[in-house]
Amino acid sequence: MTDPVDPWRADLEEAGQLTGPVAERIIGPHGDRGVRAIEAVTEGRVKQYRDFTVVVGHDEEYVVEDGGCTCKDSEYNLDPEDPTERCWHALAVTIAEATGNVDEHDMWYSEVRSFL
Repeated sequence: MTDPVDPWRADLEEAGQLTGPVAERIIGPHGDRGVRAIEAVTEGRVKQYRDFTVVVGHDEEYVVEDGGCTCKDSEYNLDPEDPTERCWHALAVTIAEATGNVDEHDMWYSEVRSFL
């Protein structure tokens, strides 16, 4: 059965890595958000803490939880009723989880955040 939100996820999980055809299937519907998500994953910027998954942006870190994100793009530009509209941070988490490219940290993000 095809996932209506991420129809490319099954292919990605099967391959276990980003391939050219799967990357094209991500970029097709998501455009620049897909490109930025793929870059974040390949650069190791998806971090899993005990309490949150965080994507490190160029200026800030964004908490992604249950497919939602704390970024301004999610807040202002995306239709919250349309699960196919996702910011690049949320897409990066999906891609990283499907390929096993999540950088895991055995600590609470709130502890890390206090150092930043």
